[in-house]
Amino acid sequence: MNEFASNVERHRRELLLHCYRMLGSLPDAEDAVQETLLRAWRYRDSVKEGAPLRPWLYRVATNACLDAIAGDGRRAVLAARAAADDGWTGEPEDVVWLGPIPNSILEPTTPPARTPEAMTLMRETIEIAFLTVIQLLTPQQRAALILCDVLDWSAKEAADLLDLSVPAVNSALQRARVRLRERLPSRKPPWPANVDASAAERDLLKKYVEASESADFRAFASIIREDATFRMPPQPGVAEGREAMFKLWVEGGFGSERFGRLHCVVTHANLQPAVAAYVCRPGDSIWRAMALDVLRIEDGLITEIVVFMPENFPAFGLPMVMDPAPAQEMNQYQKSELL
Repeated sequence: MNEFASNVERHRRELLLHCYRMLGSLPDAEDAVQETLLRAWRYRDSVKEGAPLRPWLYRVATNACLDAIAGDGRRAVLAARAAADDGWTGEPEDVVWLGPIPNSILEPTTPPARTPEAMTLMRETIEIAFLTVIQLLTPQQRAALILCDVLDWSAKEAADLLDLSVPAVNSALQRARVRLRERLPSRKPPWPANVDASAAERDLLKKYVEASESADFRAFASIIREDATFRMPPQPGVAEGREAMFKLWVEGGFGSERFGRLHCVVTHANLQPAVAAYVCRPGDSIWRAMALDVLRIEDGLITEIVVFMPENFPAFGLPMVMDPAPAQEMNQYQKSELL
């Protein structure tokens, strides 16, 4: 029994990533993994002797996620609409449960062989844009896409796991791929080929932090593409374009005395650069967690900013409040992220 538990535990991280892709929320994925482990223990005798454990665990985890989707009214409504109307594609703001995942969870302590192809696949299939789009698929389409196009399973293997026919899996895959082509943003590389990507990203993040802390819209305009988008799940609506984005910020008080001062810390989420913002309101002496900005970069400019609520800070090892002294210590953390 201890050996079984130990063997299952070795797959916890990859099961968490699978559940995160299926559900688009780290807390929900963690709950699904816990449910997976409970079910695995409960039904351990159903594993055929000599059969590989990994596919069986993915079956259990996928079923746990499908049950979670069916049991969540918000997800179930979107799933029903996607299943009932082949022309319905949904909108990003419909995915109100969307949340980030820290890079520390995505990057294993002992990295596997990292070919450029494998890294590109990983990056594209964990970024916020990809996660948003696949949440608007039917649960079966989403599972088939993840199993076949992310995990590289065959249609037969996916069909066995999902209790579907191979033609049904291929049909689900075809529909899912069409949706991705229709809804995913352009896939330009983050940086030109002749640019040191690490140095360029550090420089851009430094400019973003400085612009945020000084409310410098001119500086923002130099690093944010004119057609960039801005959204704040679970708030409805998307600001389309840099000017619409700036207008929304001004309407929210950003840059005004009543808004207060910002202190920013660099981090990374979903294999994308991110900036955690703390605010000190007028009359307050404490920096309080305000928002986590996850940035998408194309050709050296920011093309999307997705802002998440401060309850995500603890998962990134970031405090919810800081007094002025710890804020200075966090500056050292930020510098280390930029080195």
